[in-house]
Amino acid sequence: MTALRDSLSPVKRACIVAFVLFTVAGSRSQVNQPKKIQPDMFLVTIDTLRADHVHCYGYSQISTPALDSLANDGIRFDRAFTPSPITNTSHTTILTGLLPSAHGVTDFAVPLATAHATWAELLRKQGYQTAAFIGAIILDSKTLAPGLDRGFDFYDNFPQHIQSKSRWGRVERRGMEVVRHAEGWLDTHRAGAHFVWVHLYDPHDPYEPPPPYSHIYKDRLYDGEIAYADFALGHFVAYLKQQHLYDEALIIAVGDHGEGLGQHQEETHGIFLYDSTLHVPLIVKLPGQGKAGKNVAAQVRTTDLLPTVLDWLGIAAPAELNGQSLRAYLVVNEVADRTSFGETDYPLRFGWAPLRSVREGGFKFIEAPRPELYDLRADPLEAHNKYAPWDPTVQRLRASMAELRAKFRPYQLSSPAAVGKGTTDELRALGYLGPPDALSSTNVPEPSLLPDPKDKIQEQNLLHAAMLASENNLVNDARSALNKVLEMDPESPTALLQLGQLELDSGNGQKAAYYLRKACEVRPDDAAADFYYAAALNVTGDLASARDALEGSLQLQPSQFPARLLLGQIFLKLGNPKAAEDQFQAALLLEPRNAEAQLELAKALIASREFSDAEMQLRSLSKIQPKNPDVYEWLSKAYSGLGKKQDEERAQQRARELKAKAGKRATRTRKPGK
Repeated sequence: MTALRDSLSPVKRACIVAFVLFTVAGSRSQVNQPKKIQPDMFLVTIDTLRADHVHCYGYSQISTPALDSLANDGIRFDRAFTPSPITNTSHTTILTGLLPSAHGVTDFAVPLATAHATWAELLRKQGYQTAAFIGAIILDSKTLAPGLDRGFDFYDNFPQHIQSKSRWGRVERRGMEVVRHAEGWLDTHRAGAHFVWVHLYDPHDPYEPPPPYSHIYKDRLYDGEIAYADFALGHFVAYLKQQHLYDEALIIAVGDHGEGLGQHQEETHGIFLYDSTLHVPLIVKLPGQGKAGKNVAAQVRTTDLLPTVLDWLGIAAPAELNGQSLRAYLVVNEVADRTSFGETDYPLRFGWAPLRSVREGGFKFIEAPRPELYDLRADPLEAHNKYAPWDPTVQRLRASMAELRAKFRPYQLSSPAAVGKGTTDELRALGYLGPPDALSSTNVPEPSLLPDPKDKIQEQNLLHAAMLASENNLVNDARSALNKVLEMDPESPTALLQLGQLELDSGNGQKAAYYLRKACEVRPDDAAADFYYAAALNVTGDLASARDALEGSLQLQPSQFPARLLLGQIFLKLGNPKAAEDQFQAALLLEPRNAEAQLELAKALIASREFSDAEMQLRSLSKIQPKNPDVYEWLSKAYSGLGKKQDEERAQQRARELKAKAGKRATRTRKPGK
C-alpha cells in the first residue's frame, strides 16, 4: 500500500481521498437519516384465538409461520389475558384500554360513550391516518358496535341490505378479503404515518376453513381456520415488507379471546371465565425490530395495549385507563405479574348469573352463585375447585374485586339492546343469541340468585348448535337440539322461543303458537315473546288474540318497528283502518324511509277513503320504488277513488308491465327441470 501510494501523483492521491471522504459521508448520512418521528402502527386482532393453538406457543400440530415470524422479529408475551370472552366487548377493551365495566359495552349494539377516547381518536390527533378493516358484522359500527369507528378516517363496515343467504359478505369476510381491503387502502394513502387495524374473524365458529386448510386440518377444523388466518396475516406482512413499511413499524398481533373446545364442557365461548377463553396470544414487534425473539413470562392484559402505544409515542394517557404501559417488559426485563380481571354478562341472555373473575398471585377466583378458586401453578387446567369462604386467598381476591367494582357504576343487569330484526338474524348467523331472542329481563334482585352457568352449560351448547343448524337450514337438527333442551328444562324460555320461531318460519302456525304461548307464560314481561306469539296467532287467523298480544308487547317496549307494522296490518284485517293508520304512522316515526310501512299506510288511507292523501303517499313512494308493481296497483285504487279514470288505467298498465317483467326474470333464473 505504501509503494502504491508513493507511485501516485499528488493530484491522483487528492482525488482518491476526496472520493473516499464523499463515500463515507454518504454512507453516514444514510445511517444517520432520521427515522420516522411517528412510526406506522398496525394492530392485527385474530378472533377466537387460543394461545395454546399457535405454533410459537408450543402447539406442534399446527403451522403458523406468520405469527412465528412476528415472534422472531418481536416480543412474545406468554401469559396475556383478555377481560372478556365476547368479540365486541373484548375489542372495545383493546381500543379503549378500559375494562368492560368501565367502557360499558357489555352487550351487543351498546354504543360506546363519547367520554371514552379510542386508540384511533388519540392517534389521529397526532396526525395519523387511521383505517379499520373488520372481518365480521359483529364489529359493524352502524349496527352491533356503534361508536367503535370513532377516530377512524375509514371504517370498512358491511354493505347494507345484502339479500344473499350466504354468510360470506353478509355477516363475515374471509381473512384474505379483509387483508386485501387494507392493502388497497394503504396503496392510496402512502404519505404520513398510518394506524391500521385489521380484524381476522376466521377462527370463530362455525369452523369452515377454505381449501387447502379444510383438507390439511379436516379432523381439526378450528386449527384449519387458525392456519388460514395466519396465511392471511402472512400476506399482509409480506405486503408491508414490499412497501418498506415493516421494519420501522410497531406491529401488534393479539387474540381478542379464546375458545372453549369442550373444556369445562363449554364448546365455544362467552359463558365462562376460564383460561381456555381468556388466555390469548400477544406479539409486539417494535420499530427497528428491537428486542427481537424475546419472550416475556409475566402476566399482562389487553387493557395494557393502548397505554403502551401512547407511551411509545410520548402521548399522555387519559387518566381513566385501566391498563399500564408494557414498555418495561419490552425494553428492559420487568418480571412482575399484573392483576387480570374478567367479566361476562352473556349468561344473562339465558336468564343465568353473570360471572366475574380475578387472576393474581398464581390463583384465580371466580365470583359465581357457586364460587370457584384455582391454584393455577398446581392446577393450570382449572379442574379442581379449592374454594372455601374462609380461605385467606379467597378473601384477598374478593377484596380486590370489590375495590375494582367500587370504581365503576353500580352493578346493573343487562337489558336487550334496541336493534332491528335484520341485526338479530345476523347475530344468530354468528352463533350469538340476539336481543329479541334474549328473554333477559328479570326481577331477581341479586345476580347470585340466578342459576349458575355451570349447571346450564349443556343447554347453552345445544341452543348454540340449534342456532347454527337453523342458519344452515337444517331444520330437523335445530328442532332436535331444542327438544333436548326442553327435556333438561321444560321451561327454558330461550328454547321455547327458538322452537316457536323455527315453527313460525316453517309455516307451522299452530305449533309455533303452542311454544310461544308457553314462552310468554314463563316470562310474562318479555316483549319479544309477545311479538312472536302474535305473529303465530296472525298465521292461524286468531286476529283478536294477535292484536292483544301485540298491544301487550308494545306496552313493554313501545319502540318496536316490526310490532307496530304487524299491529297495523292486523287492524286493517279487522276492519279498523283508522287504528291501522295510527300504527303505520308510529312505525314511520321509527323508520321514516321504510317502504313497506309507507305502502301499508297508503292502504289504510284508501280503506278510510282518504284518496287524496293516499295518492300523495303513493306517488312519493313510486319515486323511491319505481319498479314495485304493488305501488302502482294501489295507486290505481287511489285514482279510482278520486275518479281519475285515465290515471287509474295508466297505473294499472304499469303494474301489469312490472309483474310481467318480474315473471320473466323469475323464469330465466329458475334452474332447468325445476
